[in-house]
Amino acid sequence: MARVLSLFTFLFLGFLGLISFPAEAAIKKYQFDIQVKNVSRLCHAKPIVTVNGRFPGPTIYVREGDRVLVNVTNHARYNMSIHWHGIKQYRNGWADGPAYITQCPIQTGSSYTYDFNVTGQRGTLWWHAHILWLRATVYGAIVIMPNQGTPFPFPQPNREVEILLGEWWHSDVEEVVKEGTNMGLPPNMSDAHTINGKPGPLFPCAEKHTFVMEVELGKTYLLRIINSALNDELFFAIAGHNMTVVEVDAVYTKPFTTSAILIAPGQTTNVLVQANQIPGRYFMATRPFMDAPLSIDNRTATAILQYKGIPNTVLPTLPQLPLSNDTEFAISYNKKLRSLNSPKYPANVPLKVDRNLFYTIGFGKNSCPTCVNGTKLIASLNNISFVMPQIALLQAHFSNIKGVYRADFPDKPPTPFNYTGAPLTANLGTSTGTRVSKIAFNSTVELVLQDTNLLTVESHPFHLHGYNFFVVGTGIGNFDPAKDPAKYNLVDPMERNTVGVPTGGWTAIRFRADNPGVWFMHCHLELHTGWGLKTAFVVEDGPGQDQSVLPPPKDLPPC
Repeated sequence: MARVLSLFTFLFLGFLGLISFPAEAAIKKYQFDIQVKNVSRLCHAKPIVTVNGRFPGPTIYVREGDRVLVNVTNHARYNMSIHWHGIKQYRNGWADGPAYITQCPIQTGSSYTYDFNVTGQRGTLWWHAHILWLRATVYGAIVIMPNQGTPFPFPQPNREVEILLGEWWHSDVEEVVKEGTNMGLPPNMSDAHTINGKPGPLFPCAEKHTFVMEVELGKTYLLRIINSALNDELFFAIAGHNMTVVEVDAVYTKPFTTSAILIAPGQTTNVLVQANQIPGRYFMATRPFMDAPLSIDNRTATAILQYKGIPNTVLPTLPQLPLSNDTEFAISYNKKLRSLNSPKYPANVPLKVDRNLFYTIGFGKNSCPTCVNGTKLIASLNNISFVMPQIALLQAHFSNIKGVYRADFPDKPPTPFNYTGAPLTANLGTSTGTRVSKIAFNSTVELVLQDTNLLTVESHPFHLHGYNFFVVGTGIGNFDPAKDPAKYNLVDPMERNTVGVPTGGWTAIRFRADNPGVWFMHCHLELHTGWGLKTAFVVEDGPGQDQSVLPPPKDLPPC
């Protein structure tokens, strides 16, 4: 009898071993040393700011539900802050990272530990410096795996690869910006785009500076693509291979197949690629999308998808990327993006709106006697060009420090006009100031972002910190409040953290303000952010015990 019980116990325990129980949340610890390192690209060597001496920086791997501790020690001469782009940071803006919004920067020789939970999110996000233009070289991927035992809602890939698209300048980026600011002109554009920090063989001295991804015939690969570039929306394609889009901004999509993707700075896109072509070497390529009358660096950065066993002497083929001004492709591609909206991953779109906001995006010129043309360029929302404070907004809000900001940002522009009509050169009374919108806790917000033809029309990728939002509508021309809302998609719109406002058009987003704190919203083109194309939302505390901003950590950097 004892032997039978023993055998039963053994079999029962063995059966339990086959069952997948949810794993307890882990604590993932990382050390980020901000340090300067000499790096060579395009036959030029220069010192750049890095994390742990790497460019791009290290990938953070976590699982849904994990707690993450990243200790950042600043050895560089620049002050530093790191933003965990797309992490919602519920009640915990202290870990969000934008300098002078949620924290003062980490000074040279000092450290700060970002402590946050990854709750209810899975997929590809990224981290980057959020001060000056330092994210030119200080950035990396965040890979969030689903809960243990939870499969992807798409075919399981054989392997995953991170693809980070970026830019490279020969000169010190901060000096380039300073020169442009002093002249009152846009700074020099980058000298090359990069794929995983490398421009590829269409540029000089590329022997060591080409990213190569080896694949095996018949296998499926998940590419986690991130646009880390400072100032360019980018097309990306792979010669001879289609891609199936399955996720954007860490939200699953209804899968669709495409020959190329469009990805704005700040956005992420996961695609499945099948290695089902004649074994050879194929270029992966990226170049900018720009459908406004502005100059861009139109050269193509490349990497190589190489089938196993194929020698390096085989010349790769180039993909057919859309033309740099292919508006039709851009509109068509973005229309295909839909939330999965399944029982497990629903799209909880706010159907009733408590607060309607309408923000116009504009450029202007202010007087600057020392500048080349006697003027300098500025950018604004609702004719207000945002001025960065000297004390972090979240600290001022939490500690009730007066005089740091005004909570009177207007819900609509002061003067309505034909926003996308004939080009206007007037400033329309542009003012400067640190002005934010106060939002009631748990209220539902609809925000329409309207591009204007003040100086010129241009597309703008807008990022909202602390939230995902639903992209319920978009169009070319002026938003019509009487007709356009009837065309909204309120069933399965794409849920994102960064959205493109089309050139000479508008985009409408909705979100529920259920995350108390101060949350930055800005154009993710670094050039425009520096000119003032930004603001913030102060989301008030709720009545519940877990509906107010957490107290600040003890090691918060001083102002």
